[in-house]
Amino acid sequence: MSEPAIEENPRVLEPVHAGQSEAGGEIWATRLVLFLRLMAAVALVKGLYYWAIVCGVGAPSPQGFDSYAMPFQSATVFFAVIDLVAAVGLWLAAPWGAVVWLTSVISMAAVEALFPQVYGGRVWVILVELALLGVYLLLALFAAREHTS
Repeated sequence: MSEPAIEENPRVLEPVHAGQSEAGGEIWATRLVLFLRLMAAVALVKGLYYWAIVCGVGAPSPQGFDSYAMPFQSATVFFAVIDLVAAVGLWLAAPWGAVVWLTSVISMAAVEALFPQVYGGRVWVILVELALLGVYLLLALFAAREHTS
């Protein structure tokens, strides 16, 4: 006896197997997500660092957070909140996560460049933030090109 022919349903998806390359060759999209996850970890560490300063752990001065100048307090609380929010959004690869992270990056560069009395005007911080911004923009551009082709 012969078995009846099994019809292939075009709507059924093939199972995913570990170790196979991604369908469609979305290499740049994968790299972008990995970069976003790495930046999420960095933003988490930065946010926790700023919260430690607010709580008095590892603060530059032992007098307490309320003894600092108001610009320092404001900037520190701002980055304590925005970096943790960015970390969550970046880890989830949510569209708003990159927007919040970009806001944080540009804000840190602006504070360092335009208000050196707050954190000291460190040029290396500005260069690192701008380099990370450039890497993100390149990865996003290549991922978008890859998606359209």
